Amino acid sequence: WSSDVCSSDLAPLACRNFIQLCLEHYYDNTIFHRVLKKLLIQGGDPTGTGRGGESIWDKAFKDELSPRLRFSHRGIVAMANENKPDTNHSQFFITLDAADWLT
Repeated sequence: WSSDVCSSDLAPLACRNFIQLCLEHYYDNTIFHRVLKKLLIQGGDPTGTGRGGESIWDKAFKDELSPRLRFSHRGIVAMANENKPDTNHSQFFITLDAADWLT
């Protein structure tokens, strides 16, 4: 995760949501409920089921896509949606390797 990306206009909603939830200790004691070896780990669901979580706006927010945002190496943090566009809440994932196909 790069603070340079979050300080830019590339993903302002996702960055604000993730950082605010961190500051509010929303993610404290949550687990990584999805682990895909050599690909990603996913967390951010306080129920631990992969079906919960709320954004700071108490509703889903839109996807923020840019050709400058790529899953080119491990350590990239991104919001996880419900496998439908514009369904981001609190869940996020961290890449464990390059995953350009996720872009």
